[in-house]
Amino acid sequence: MEQSTSLQQQLLEAGVHFGHLRKKWNPKMLPYIFAEKKGIHIIDLNKTVDALQEASGALKQIAKSGKKIMFVATKKQAKEIVTECAKRVNMPFATERWLGGMLTNFNTVRKSVKKMQSIEKMLADGSAESLTKKERLTLSRDREKMDKVLGGIAQLGRLPAALFLVDIGHEHIALAEAKRLGITTFGMVDTNSDPNKVDYAIPANDDATKSIAIITNYVTAIIADGLAERQAAKDDETTLPTEEADNEAEKKAARLQAEAESEGGRRRGSGGGNNNSAGQSDGSKVRGGVTKRRVPSRRPAGGGGGPR
Repeated sequence: MEQSTSLQQQLLEAGVHFGHLRKKWNPKMLPYIFAEKKGIHIIDLNKTVDALQEASGALKQIAKSGKKIMFVATKKQAKEIVTECAKRVNMPFATERWLGGMLTNFNTVRKSVKKMQSIEKMLADGSAESLTKKERLTLSRDREKMDKVLGGIAQLGRLPAALFLVDIGHEHIALAEAKRLGITTFGMVDTNSDPNKVDYAIPANDDATKSIAIITNYVTAIIADGLAERQAAKDDETTLPTEEADNEAEKKAARLQAEAESEGGRRRGSGGGNNNSAGQSDGSKVRGGVTKRRVPSRRPAGGGGGPR
């Protein structure tokens, strides 16, 4: 409860409660509006804290499962904040401009990313030295231009599991693409937006730099916790099976040894009987450790013919 109170105080100081003018409001934001003051709607911070904690819990589970959460904020006052936060937790981001089809036409966008990476490689390993100065300059400019737009998703090998948006009205194209693909959406929603358009709406002032910073930093810290728990679980998995494997190996060795001893006992018990019966069956005699076989006498064919 104390943590919620302190968080609410921080949100108040950051100006998260300031909404838009009454004439710009969206009626669907009515449940999140506390009051109206001088023609400006005031957001209920109790609702903001509840929504923020609910959204953070879902984001933590996504991060813990190893999936990617993409940050989207192309507003001037949000670019630097969101870029820094996304890099801190190694998540993809789009802060310069949203390319149409960045999600719905992801394979084509990946080709552009690979082209950018191949140009970077050429410039880094000296392959471009054989080109003319003008061609190298053109390559450098192309790389800079592509890195500006695609740099945030360079390491994104597949579609993200979730999108975190600052101002869902401003990022309506990204929101529409995510909805079409069934990607979970989280967003800062001001009093001029429809909160039903996102899966997890966080009612907050999405224009003030301080407001954007406190919400985005809070979300980033929760994602970092999820990643830390995932790493800790991985470490436990690598140590525990080693001990179990050692115990299993010891049990297996003891079992094999017991089987070998019992098999040797059976062979010793049955070995003497076999030799004795063999000696009786073929009529051989054992003298001084050497086996002598009795050779049957041969007589010529015919009934008694031949000299006596």
